[in-house]
Amino acid sequence: MEKQVVLITGANGGFGQLMALEFAKEDYTVLASMRDTKKGKQLIDIATDMEVISNIEIISLDITSAQSIENLKIILQNIGQVDLLINNAGYAGAGFSEEIPIEEYQLQMETNFFGAIRVTQCVLPLMRKKGKGMIINMSSISGEIGFPGLSPYVSSKFALEGWSEGLRLELAPFSIPVILVEPGSFQTNIWTTGKKVTVKSTLSSSPYFSYMKQLDTYLQRNRKKDGDPIKVAKKVVEIAQTKHPKLRYVIGKGTRSTILLKNMLPWKWWEKIVLFILK
Repeated sequence: MEKQVVLITGANGGFGQLMALEFAKEDYTVLASMRDTKKGKQLIDIATDMEVISNIEIISLDITSAQSIENLKIILQNIGQVDLLINNAGYAGAGFSEEIPIEEYQLQMETNFFGAIRVTQCVLPLMRKKGKGMIINMSSISGEIGFPGLSPYVSSKFALEGWSEGLRLELAPFSIPVILVEPGSFQTNIWTTGKKVTVKSTLSSSPYFSYMKQLDTYLQRNRKKDGDPIKVAKKVVEIAQTKHPKLRYVIGKGTRSTILLKNMLPWKWWEKIVLFILK
């Protein structure tokens, strides 16, 4: 039986790197894509130590670049198949909406949303030709719950969720399920590597300065409670091997109950709870 081929975007760190290793352990052929292949050294070193390096191929991919996507098409045509696509690449932009230039919102959407669409459009012809495949979009609890000071990131994940719902219905006749994975807070580098937004709210001259401090204090206080990201990587492998996967998988301590609470409560109650927690 031929080996399954999985394409993972943003595989140089965080969930992406861990997923690449977990799929390699399961004897998949892993196309570990990243914008800067020099950042793949850690993945290569770990995979070598684990003796799964033969299952991993590092490829260069900038999901915001049309030329890079064209290069990807050539690579995939030579390989001839993609059985699983994991749209994982992204970063988290922060700040308060009044102070965020529209260009920074556009950059966030180019990566987290339009980037996923570009790569998906690239692999779908191969999946349809083969008559099967699977697409896993790495969303977030922020794809279901808006939070102050994080609107660029939240907006991109809300968009990803809506697009994924429509895409799942479009691809159902072709036996290509689309899945959303919604992690809560985990110990990844999405915040340390992703603050591409100019956070003017951190300046004392900003009218949102005290609000931003409250938000940052909350995030820092809860960071110690963040989960181990390997749990997410293992769950994604499990989903990939599920015959009839559902649309959404919520992962993380308290994440499911938080989403449930937000959806059940009247908005005015939810709003009071969020503002109280931040204070």
